[in-house]
Amino acid sequence: MTYDVVVVGAGPAGSAAATECAGLGLKTLCIEEHGTIGYPVQCAGLLSNAAFAECRVSDHSVLNRVSGARVISGQGSSILIDAKKTMALVVDRGALDREMAENAARAGAEFLLKTSVCGIRDNTLITRGVHQEEPIPFKVLIAADGPRSTVARMLGMQRAPVYLAGIQADSLHETDPRFVELYPDASPGFFGWSIPTAPGRVRVGLCARSNAQEHFATFIRKFSDSSVHLVTGTIPLGVMPKTYGHRTLFVGDAAGFAKPTSGGGVYTGIRSARHAAAVAAEACASSRFDDSVLSGYERRWKADIGNELALGFRFLEMRQHLSGQDIDDLVRALNDPEIIRTIEEYGDMDRPSTLAKKLLFRPEMIRLLRPLVQAGLKSLF
Repeated sequence: MTYDVVVVGAGPAGSAAATECAGLGLKTLCIEEHGTIGYPVQCAGLLSNAAFAECRVSDHSVLNRVSGARVISGQGSSILIDAKKTMALVVDRGALDREMAENAARAGAEFLLKTSVCGIRDNTLITRGVHQEEPIPFKVLIAADGPRSTVARMLGMQRAPVYLAGIQADSLHETDPRFVELYPDASPGFFGWSIPTAPGRVRVGLCARSNAQEHFATFIRKFSDSSVHLVTGTIPLGVMPKTYGHRTLFVGDAAGFAKPTSGGGVYTGIRSARHAAAVAAEACASSRFDDSVLSGYERRWKADIGNELALGFRFLEMRQHLSGQDIDDLVRALNDPEIIRTIEEYGDMDRPSTLAKKLLFRPEMIRLLRPLVQAGLKSLF
């Protein structure tokens, strides 16, 4: 049996792709290497309203709703942003992933669990799982198999330029449930976070390019001497140079679609998955699977989220040049009633370019960032 589309990976991007493909009338199979969809959890589980809406699920997975964030520098300066309305949801990612997969199954997609990819020959996927080694012919392959994508490696695709190691723990700690806390000095080059999940309980984590365990061991002491759940993961930053080829479309973390400003990948992953499904349907309808057809996928996602991802990556580059003093100066400069109102009005976790344009050209921001511009980051402006 030849499937129109085989999706590798049943995370949010994979399940969204499977749902869309099945809904478009394509014979769709989704394979997942783990025996249970949604585990292991390797995500902070903080989704913007827009990201949660893209998942198209019920509120069953929602643990908490937050209205803002407190940013705390290593020198003690802080700024509180409070929109006084729900701006993001804290979710149980395992429950969310399973509901998305169930939606894909209801749409008509088939699933194979505990099945991994061990080879690709022409338009046939070689898998290993409960049925031993099994060939699965396909017309289009959608790779949603995460930051260390086996499919990308087998096809010799160039990968994302930056990988961060992430560590997160659930800890017992009292905090205001309305606010996420961000600690830009917790990790050189990125940041740390504390996300309230329930009364007296928070998710504490950080990402780093190197020495993540050492940074995390220091950081978590702010909250608790012990944790009740610990996970690690990898976040790719910077989209792979080519997101299609060999009858394959790469979506989500497999393509490097995580947002460089936050490391979150649900919103961009699902958006990319929907574009991939549309192009897969076009390819199957025309029986053309060459790059001239598949390249339409790249045009689609670039028109949708390409500028936001490019801007985010430039911010990531700029972040590497910021010292602890620079960060403290920025936090204090932002702690102005007019600037706070601007952030509360225009802040968008998924599409930050509008807010960036409004802030970056303020005189105080230009003064603080001028040394970085002179250091070679003029492309930001």
